[in-house]
Amino acid sequence: MNNIEKHKALISLAISGQATAIFFPELSVTGYEPELAKDLATDQHDLRFDDFQHISDKHLITIGIGVPTRSISGSLISMIIFQPNQSRQTYSKQKLHVDEFPYFVGGHEQIILTLDGIKIAPAICYESLQIEHAELANKLRADVYLASVAKSQNGVGKAMSHYPHIAKTYSMTVLMANCIGPCDNFESVGQSAVWNNQGHLVDQLNDTTEGIIIFDSETQTLIKKQYLDVSNC
Repeated sequence: MNNIEKHKALISLAISGQATAIFFPELSVTGYEPELAKDLATDQHDLRFDDFQHISDKHLITIGIGVPTRSISGSLISMIIFQPNQSRQTYSKQKLHVDEFPYFVGGHEQIILTLDGIKIAPAICYESLQIEHAELANKLRADVYLASVAKSQNGVGKAMSHYPHIAKTYSMTVLMANCIGPCDNFESVGQSAVWNNQGHLVDQLNDTTEGIIIFDSETQTLIKKQYLDVSNC
């Protein structure tokens, strides 16, 4: 199963659980491969992504996928966002890790998504561990801090300390979407998780199987946790 088909399978799980939005890890479509990013970079109008827009329109679900995108100054680490019957948006990582400097340039604008009155601030991996990024999200009155990441066990360890702190400090729900498997020169270890706006861990996936957590950000309650059965795809 290629990555786009796997995205669709996970989106189907979300739809069956009556989710209104689903967000994927950092560079989820291509995998986190900085040395390949220049050749793989595209934009939000790529026809290969039209199916995501069709699914969004038909099932009234917001979808955020990780993709390297092109700009005049270089390649960006981006999340392309599909919303029902709306123009696509792209959020690009603003704060890069030093290891990313040879391959990427930073974005320049923080976007806020509003879904059913809930304000969501996307953050991509390294920047989500920088307190000033969460401070900006708070100033923009975000209710949810969405961390789309590609993290090793060491990175997940840092996240498990940092994310509950910012959730409690700023009264923001924190969602972490992490991938599983080889990434560049490290192994990403999953464990996607949700912290409520009190800073408490609500639930977490394991480190071996891809899946989804469905969380009600309004009532701050877990709806469902489900793993992807690849054998049925």
